[in-house]
Amino acid sequence: MSYFQRLGDMNYMAEEAEMVDFVDEMDGGAADGVEDVEANEYDLLTKATDTSSGQARNGQDIQGIPWERLNITREKYRLTRLEQYKNYENIPLSGEAVDKECKQMEKGGYYYEFFHNTRSVKPTILHFQLRNLVWATSKHDVYLVSNYSVMHWSSISGNLSEVINFAGHVAPSEKHAGSLLEGFTQTQISTIAVKDNFLVAGGFQGELTCKTVLMRCPNDDCIMSDFLLSSILYCRTVSISDAAWLRTYMWSALILYVEAVIRVSTFASCKAAGLSCADVKHEVRMDVNWKISYWGKGNRKLRLDKQGVSFCTRTTYDDNAITNAIEIYDGMRGGIKFMASNNDCGLREYDLETFQLLNHFRFPWPVNHTSMSPDRRLMTVVGDNLDGLLVDSQSGKTVSTVEGHSDYSFASAWHPDGRVFATGNQDKTCRVWDIRKLSSPTVILKGNLGAVRSIRFSSDGQFMFVAEPADFVHVYSTRDDYRKRQEIDFFGEISGVALSPDDESLSIGIWDRTYASLLQYNKRHKYGYLDSYL
Repeated sequence: MSYFQRLGDMNYMAEEAEMVDFVDEMDGGAADGVEDVEANEYDLLTKATDTSSGQARNGQDIQGIPWERLNITREKYRLTRLEQYKNYENIPLSGEAVDKECKQMEKGGYYYEFFHNTRSVKPTILHFQLRNLVWATSKHDVYLVSNYSVMHWSSISGNLSEVINFAGHVAPSEKHAGSLLEGFTQTQISTIAVKDNFLVAGGFQGELTCKTVLMRCPNDDCIMSDFLLSSILYCRTVSISDAAWLRTYMWSALILYVEAVIRVSTFASCKAAGLSCADVKHEVRMDVNWKISYWGKGNRKLRLDKQGVSFCTRTTYDDNAITNAIEIYDGMRGGIKFMASNNDCGLREYDLETFQLLNHFRFPWPVNHTSMSPDRRLMTVVGDNLDGLLVDSQSGKTVSTVEGHSDYSFASAWHPDGRVFATGNQDKTCRVWDIRKLSSPTVILKGNLGAVRSIRFSSDGQFMFVAEPADFVHVYSTRDDYRKRQEIDFFGEISGVALSPDDESLSIGIWDRTYASLLQYNKRHKYGYLDSYL
């Protein structure tokens, strides 16, 4: 994005593109027939109450919006929203051209079902074009940006905790070559990425901050409350003393954060099968052994969380220095790497264990998003240009160009098969490409309201998730050649979408002054146990 857009575009979002305070909009006569909201009713309309799947099945709005108290139906307001929402375009009328050329795919898919809406979690957005601000490391662990803080939400314990507060002074607690020991003050966070036990945050002035996020048990006699809660739900007699069997399976007496070690869906599987507490423990042991083996073979370093952060750097002192996107991935030859896409037209690759700069590739336009192919040989690079690039990850040389979009792109993602990738654009389309035939996209998918701001593929490749700037997340079935989709419909700006590594949970951050929240959808299964946290 252009540097000179930033302040103006921020105002643009707040005044036009953002869904303003819901009650204020209703009271302001956004639709005919809306009655004034009395002062004593305001608290009822804006009361922060969560919504469960059971309540939603009984007819309650998933966001807790009390439509019965408003003199307008949800359906009528949806039509008003579709008519009045203004899509931001760098190329005038790019979206209108697509509206005439493309048809939407058939609705009717039902792959993920609503599970819970949490109003105490309040995601925020700093720059309206950058929406990668929500990440999940497990079905129960979600990281997100809220004002100046990066927060961690545990859905199983109901605990919201602060990971980093960028409002004050943030400085590294470790010494690494190239690290700014003086740190940063009041960093404006534009994007984040979280994977395994690493978190990387990017700022408006080219700042990069790295932190390990694996949690530590305070002493040898305790066990994580999240695990205890999980156990109690399925084995009511489990107590603190039962933690001993678990410790014996930890590396060198390290107490790992259990949710990062155990695929907690095991508990649900055991319960559904009618297994005993002993059976559950056996299954957990198998998972722990598998996880330790997995980490050991990869030569990864499991590091306990420390106060402060591990590394701080300033990638550039260019005026046009905003960090647009970050991606963390396993390196081709081992180790963990991350890429930072920057508005200074640069793409930088770092080693996330030594924090050293490995590559710095330059392009003729600002880089808005980059994604690495599963085999780590190719990268998709999109930015302030109509075309996208397929780039050699080692040399930085352009291998091919994809043409077809009519505006700037801000999203990309690879299918796990390594042959297919997708790009998301402000022309309101997501285009899917096959590297064996790049002359034209295999399919063009049109949104409802505006730009495609983020794209995710499920780890098994069955689904592709496409998020618009507000109100809609589309889930496409890749098995049906993207011809069938589930439309997840709500109200509010989307700060990010996150899929858990096992594809079991989809988290959607909603930014709104009144109804900000974190939506959780769970993958549907044929076997039937309802509303299980596990």
